[in-house]
Amino acid sequence: MSAYAVTWVAVLAAAAVCFATKLLGHRLPAHWLEDRRVARVAGLVTVALLAALVAVQTFTTGAAVVVDARLAAVAVAAVALALRAPFVVVVVLAAVVAAVLRAL
Repeated sequence: MSAYAVTWVAVLAAAAVCFATKLLGHRLPAHWLEDRRVARVAGLVTVALLAALVAVQTFTTGAAVVVDARLAAVAVAAVALALRAPFVVVVVLAAVVAAVLRAL
């Protein structure tokens, strides 16, 4: 099987899993989802997944751990968010910091 075919099989399998997960969510009894523990866990899982995504995208290139302009950009974005800057300002500041450091 070629790499092209393997890629398409993986994409279709992932799509099927996503569809099945979404369908399962619609089939759960409503009282299960109204439980406050379920809502709390769902909120925490969302935050944990986002934090993991940010960490992986910030500190890795391929299989290697790296420290580069991305780390400084995320740090500037975190400070801007802590200072309650608008989201657009946070994104622009992070992009400018990353661009300047990569240009150096």
